[in-house]
Amino acid sequence: MKKPELLVTPTSVTHLRELIDAGADAFVIGEQRYALRLAGEFTREDVKKAIGMVHAAGKKVYVSMNAIFHNELVDELEDYVTFLKEAGADRIVFGDPAVLMAVRAVAPDMPLHWNTEMTVTNWYTCNYWGKRGAVRALAAREISLDEIVEMKENAEVELEVQVHGMTCIFQSKRTLLGNYFEYQGKELAVENRQENRNMFLHDKERENKYPIYEDENGTHIMSPNDMCMIDELQDLIEAEIDSLKIEGLLQTPEYITAMTNLYREAIDLCVEDPDRYEDSKMELYEKVKALQPISRELDTGFFFKESVY
Repeated sequence: MKKPELLVTPTSVTHLRELIDAGADAFVIGEQRYALRLAGEFTREDVKKAIGMVHAAGKKVYVSMNAIFHNELVDELEDYVTFLKEAGADRIVFGDPAVLMAVRAVAPDMPLHWNTEMTVTNWYTCNYWGKRGAVRALAAREISLDEIVEMKENAEVELEVQVHGMTCIFQSKRTLLGNYFEYQGKELAVENRQENRNMFLHDKERENKYPIYEDENGTHIMSPNDMCMIDELQDLIEAEIDSLKIEGLLQTPEYITAMTNLYREAIDLCVEDPDRYEDSKMELYEKVKALQPISRELDTGFFFKESVY
């Protein structure tokens, strides 16, 4: 069987070294000004350091530019793409066609990943963007395993699938938290809201807590549970999914590193010795479960159930 790429999201340049040693194959990094929901902030200098470190290890760096761009930032895109080309980034992750236009203008040979979080739901969409320069699409988190397999069978581009971590369920460009705190007269909370990543929306009826935070791109509400597919990798690997992603948003570096180690073991076992993987997968799952924060349950997302809108 073909071994998929293990893609992870580091929190810093220092953290990258740990993840390289843990067996990650590729890394998504970026700057909040141009990217949504990053595990860590990487300045231009950080990006250059990260690319040098990762390339020395024979691995790849993908820089995220998947923000939704308004007019005031459009004129900056060509400059940032030029910087990434000169820095040696392997690929750019995008969701806004404005990035595609900037890449065509200044770095036409730069490979692109189409990632809108939620709209890659069929193989026609994958191929549409493939014909416009994308070499990979990131499957929406709300589609089933059967749909993903069918998409891979028909897609003319690589397919990336998230297998672990939280997912975004809402985003608004509006500063909803800031507006709320200002209405409450809590000015200090407004000042600190971009650093505060431990706030939750409570759903008492379902007994769920949804992480909510605000940054330069607006307000983000995340899933109450973490997806975990460490014991369900065989169908994805047999379908030859190209990349399996661990999402590290709102997690500690130690947690992301531990998950990388466990998924590295699981992927290698599944490819090289499927019988051993079958015997070991529940033990791997229990190791993941033991590392989970008490407030974060594990589930399999929408892989085995239909979306309800």
